[in-house]
Amino acid sequence: MNKTATCELLLFVSGESGLTLTELSSLAELSKQACQQQIVYLREKYHADEESALTIIETAGKYRMATKEEFSDLLSTYAKTPLNQSLSKSALEVLSIIAYKQPLTRLEIEQLRGVNSSGVIATLRAFDLIEKVGELEAPGRPSLYATTEFFLDYIGINHLAELPEVDEEQFIAEKQILFNESDEDAN
Repeated sequence: MNKTATCELLLFVSGESGLTLTELSSLAELSKQACQQQIVYLREKYHADEESALTIIETAGKYRMATKEEFSDLLSTYAKTPLNQSLSKSALEVLSIIAYKQPLTRLEIEQLRGVNSSGVIATLRAFDLIEKVGELEAPGRPSLYATTEFFLDYIGINHLAELPEVDEEQFIAEKQILFNESDEDAN
């Protein structure tokens, strides 16, 4: 088997998990530089081939085979993932809070939101988007939560630093407007 086929095969069989450059290098018995060259070559090959739906992406420090972006609408129609359908607005809000302020405790999340968040935290843990990363050195030893590697992969970034900037004051003002409108609608 040649170097290109070896790397292609390993990326294919790794599936959604993907492989780090170190893992790929070890499995393919090639240097990291040689593997990196093969990844670049395969990306260019797939990009140039209009009859191929494949590409190679890097997320959370791992390389994996994926479909080209232009096929996203077709795949969305076909696959309607349960994760996309199951995350409520509350879950997305808690996930955003954790992503930007991690690690933090359930109580800290609830203080920011003003409502109980234990059910939402359990849902996010079940989807492997957040995880317990330790305990706070405080009475009761509350759990600290942070996002997972799967979270990075799910939103398609390599590092939390790639999250968009958020203006907290604007967020709070918009939240107050939203809740005031909700209160008026209820009357």
